Formats: sequence, structure tokens, C-alpha cells
Amino acid sequence: MPISTRIPSPTRRRGILWAAAGAVALGFLIALEFVARHYDVPGPITRQVREVIVAPKSGALLYAGMALMMVVLTWRQRFVALGIAMGIDVVFQLVRWAAGIKITEGHPFGNGALWVLLGYGVIALTRRTGAERVLLLKGVGLGLLLVAGRKTGDTWLFITSKARPMVLDQYVATADQALGNPSWLVGRIVMASGSIGFNILDLVYGQLAVAAVLVALYQLRNVAVERRFPSHHLVRTFLVIGLLGPGIYMIFPVVGPIYAYGTGTEHWDGMSLWWSDAPATSHWALANLWPDVPPPAYAPQAMPFDGITPRNCMPSLHTAWATAIFIHSRKGPRALRFAGTFWLIATLTATLGFGYHYGVDLVAGVVFTLTIEAALRSLERGWDRSGTRLVAYGTTVFGALLVSYRYLPTEMAARPWLFGPLVLLAMGSVIYGYVRTINLWEPKAVPAPRSEPQPEPGLATAE
Repeated sequence: MPISTRIPSPTRRRGILWAAAGAVALGFLIALEFVARHYDVPGPITRQVREVIVAPKSGALLYAGMALMMVVLTWRQRFVALGIAMGIDVVFQLVRWAAGIKITEGHPFGNGALWVLLGYGVIALTRRTGAERVLLLKGVGLGLLLVAGRKTGDTWLFITSKARPMVLDQYVATADQALGNPSWLVGRIVMASGSIGFNILDLVYGQLAVAAVLVALYQLRNVAVERRFPSHHLVRTFLVIGLLGPGIYMIFPVVGPIYAYGTGTEHWDGMSLWWSDAPATSHWALANLWPDVPPPAYAPQAMPFDGITPRNCMPSLHTAWATAIFIHSRKGPRALRFAGTFWLIATLTATLGFGYHYGVDLVAGVVFTLTIEAALRSLERGWDRSGTRLVAYGTTVFGALLVSYRYLPTEMAARPWLFGPLVLLAMGSVIYGYVRTINLWEPKAVPAPRSEPQPEPGLATAE
């Protein structure tokens, strides 16, 4: 007798995929927790659990996560949830004041948002059934993923500083001469702008996740009415970038010009409270050159660095995330498109001007994002030849860039007239391929049929 095979329905396959992704994410968090404990520091799970009671590191991020969760609620439920969160924060403040607890780090608010997120998770499991339970759990999961991603990133950055004692900044700085040392140029411009320019860029740089939430809220504005999430939105791209990017930090550890060629955060003393407690790294720097004197061209080699500074330059994930915000804001209203463009330009300026990244990091970050975005869109609509070709090409260009930065830096510095345009052309070709392919995928507007002119009633037609 023939053996019949049951093919799971698309909904069931999607459910299996979500369950598998959740299991992998949980396993990754547990593994990070064990690795962090090996270095005698709390892991991401411990850090997040603590914020149920202690002052959170970023209250704004917790409220942003709650805002993502609220896209599945009605307006009445949203106001109730916001009121409960703010009320809990007020109670926490009163208790701290009565107990004489002073907050030395973190924000005095945000615990209420986390309590509301967790509370709606309990409600979904105990008071909802069927599709409504799934929808509410997706909303809660989306908010918690944003929050957990920050904790996971902090732990991973610490691990990079411990696991990769040698950094490759000399290779990247040498390769960056093909682009004219943009970090040195923009760094001098930012320093010349004084505290006003610095603080504006500092705000943009530090609140990138909040900007992403604003774009995501626009994309998810109809979830409460349609009772389903769109097949593709910014949060998916953000999470995949955050999942894949840090792995490359281990392969290509780089600390950035302000650390490798400068005095670290001492450059900005008095301009920002954000860096007031940051450790000085000047004694680990190769020389005190940034941003005044471009680095010399010589045979680069790996060099040791401290066990605190994250190796988080290659690729620039701030550039990657800002590029994703720009892409996803293109279909919004004019104000959102303007905000997406501003955030991209300001983020690029900050990453270079603060000395956190080299120019070639930014090029790699743009190619990285476009490749991921193309892959996610192909997964959404179904893989075809154009999508596969674009993802394969973007992956090849990204790999070629990393290989050239590592093994051809002296050649790039010696022939900037050749390699500079080649690097930009490689990035431009991926941008062109992405725009061209996405335009082919976009549904074309069908013009309305034009009605044929009809003879006026009552008029006879002559033969």
C-alpha cells in the first residue's frame, strides 16, 4: 500500500519555526549566562531579573519594549497599561525615598513597564485562548526581545574583551587610508562644533533603539485592528542584525580609533555625563594621534588591548541599524522619511566623529544590512532567482571587504586612487542591486480602465 505523507500547513510550519527559534534563543541566553559567570559577572538573564526590583539601566528602553507590546491592545487597554506602569514606577520611587535608597546608576523609572510586560505574558497564558493568546504572546515576546537584546549585547561585548585580547586596529586603520582617514576628518569637525554638536550627536547615537521603535510602531499600527502582524517589519531586521553581527566581532576584533590611536574617552571630558565613569585607555593606545594626526602607513600587526573595551567595530552595527531604520522609513509619511534620513546621517557622523569606527567599518555595515534585509524579504515572499542572487552577491562582497581589510591593507594604503573607489564601488553595487531587485518585487499599480465615450441618449446615429 502506498505510504501517505502529511505536509504541515503553512500555519503549522510557521508555528514550528517560532518554537524552534524560541528554543534556540533560550539556549543561547543560558549559554551566555554560564560564560558570563565564568568571568565572575552577571549574565543577561540575571541582569534582566534584577531590573524587576532595582533601578533599570535604561528605563526608556523598557517603555519602548512595552510600546511594542501594546500594538496588539485596544486604545483603552493601552491607556490602562500605561497608567499601571507609571503608577508602579511612582510606588517604587516612594519606597526608595522612604528607605533612603539613592540611585547611583541607571534610571529611576522603567520597572513599571517591565512589570506590565511580564503581567501581560501571564494574562496571555492564563486568560486568553486560541488566536488571541498567540497574538498577545507575540506582542509580549516582541517587547521582551527588544529588552533582552540589550542585555545580551552588553554581556557579549564584555565577552569579546575577554576572549579576544589581541585587536586588529592597525590593519583597519591602514586600510582606511584608502578612503582618506574619514574618522580623523569627521572627528576634528565634531570637536570644532563644541558641546552643542557633540550633545546632539550623543543623543542620536545613544537613542538608536528608541528611533527604531518609532518606525516599528508606524509599521505595526494596524495590528490591533487586523489581529495579525505584518509579514516583515523593522524589528525582525533589527534582531537578525543583532544576532549575526556580534559573531563577526570575534572573527575581526577591533576597538576603534579613539581607543587604539587616542586617549579614549578623555577626549570628551566635560562634554557628556554618559562617559564620566568610563575607564581611561590611553596607556593601551599605539600612539596619541586621533583625531589630530593621521596614522602612519606601515606594516600592520595585531596588538594587545585591555580586557574591558568591547571589540565591537567590524562591522559597524550602529551603521547597520541606522541603515535599516532608513530603509523601513521610506514608505512612511514625509515626517518619518525625514527622521529616518536624519538619523542615518547623524549616526554616520557620530560613529566617525566620536572615534568609535573607521570608514571601512561603515562600508561593511551598509553591505551587511542590505544583505540581511534582502534575505528576510526573500524569506517573506518566497525565494526566487533574483533574491538568491542578491543575497549571494551581498555575502560575497561583505566577505571580500573583510578579507581585503585583513590581508591587503598596505596595498590599499599605497594605492588609494585605486582601492578607495573600488571599496565605494563595491558598496554602491550592493545598494544598486538591492534597490533594483526590491523595485522588481514591489507590486505595480494597475491603472484604472478608461471608459469608452458613449453616445448621448436620444441622438440617432447616421449611417
